[in-house]
Amino acid sequence: MTMTQWELLDEAYATLREAVEGVPADGWDRPTPCAQWNVTQVLQHAAGDQLAYAARLTGGPGPAEDPFAPSGVLAGPPTGLLDPALAAAAEAFSAVAPDDPDVAVPLPPFAVPAGTAVGAAALDAAVHAWDIAVATGRPPALTGALATALRPAADVLVEPLRGFAYGPVFPLAPGADHGAAAELLAFLGRDPGWAAPVA
Repeated sequence: MTMTQWELLDEAYATLREAVEGVPADGWDRPTPCAQWNVTQVLQHAAGDQLAYAARLTGGPGPAEDPFAPSGVLAGPPTGLLDPALAAAAEAFSAVAPDDPDVAVPLPPFAVPAGTAVGAAALDAAVHAWDIAVATGRPPALTGALATALRPAADVLVEPLRGFAYGPVFPLAPGADHGAAAELLAFLGRDPGWAAPVA
C-alpha cells in the first residue's frame, strides 16, 4: 500500500523520535555524519527545522536558535526539545489541503505542492534520524520503503541546496544494487557506510 504524504510524515517523525530516545546517556557528544556536529547538535538542528516548517506555514514563532549553528547545549531533556517541534509541525501540516499547489516551505523554492512540502519535512526528520542512529552505533534508522517514499521530495528540493544543506553526491560503486536507502543517502551527500569512530 502506498503511504499518503501525511502517513509518511508520521512515520518519519516516529523514526526520529525513536532514534533520539535510543541515544545512550554518554552518546550526546558523539560525532555524526554531519561534519562538525555531534548528536546533540543534530537533534537541535532537526527540531529547529521542524519548527521552521511550522512557522512558515502558520506565521508563528520559529526555532529559538539557528538550526545551522546549533549550540550543542540542551536546556532540558532531549525529548523536551524534539516533541514540541514535531507536534507544532504536524499540527501545521494537518491544516494543509492535500491538493494545495502552493504550500510555503522554509527553503528554496519556498512554495511547493502539498505533497512535496510534507515530503520535505519528512525527509529532513528521517535523514537526521539516520544520522543519530548510526552515530550511536545502532542499526540505520532508514528503511528502503521509507527512502523510496522520500525520494520524490528529495529530487525536487536537494539540488537548489547543494553545497549548503547538502554536499556533493556521494559516489557509490557502479553496477551494484545498493538499495533505496543507500541511494537516497548518497544523493543527499552522505556516505551510506558511515560508521561511528571507534573510541
